[in-house]
Amino acid sequence: MNDAKRAVAAQRHVRFGWWALLTFLSLGIVLESLHSFKVGWYTEVANETRRHLWTLAHAHGTLLALVNLAFGLTLQAGSGPSGARLRGASHCLLAASVLIPLGFLLGGASIYAGDPGLGILLLPFGAAFLFAAVLIVALAQRDR
Repeated sequence: MNDAKRAVAAQRHVRFGWWALLTFLSLGIVLESLHSFKVGWYTEVANETRRHLWTLAHAHGTLLALVNLAFGLTLQAGSGPSGARLRGASHCLLAASVLIPLGFLLGGASIYAGDPGLGILLLPFGAAFLFAAVLIVALAQRDR
């Protein structure tokens, strides 16, 4: 039964990783288009915070998509955590993969005198979930 749960989790992360990669690469194309067409609410100096945060959303989202793919492939290889630790690592990684880029996106959606919007408050929660997921997987590798 544990192998079946591992296979389901692996498939979930591979599927999520590919869709997230498509999403955040598309976001990158949109951001490049805004930049190349010199759209003012994106390129003006007063909107530097927005540009920076949205670039971070694109970069972190893309990286986390690749981390999900790596996690899924790690599980397919028969490595990684099992049981409750597998479930915890999976949920933490998925939560981080949503909260981190979303925090950057929402933080840049409304800026206040150069400061990010309240959406940036999602970031520490996402970072904590990512840390937990990586710690669980790293400890599982140590146990092998």
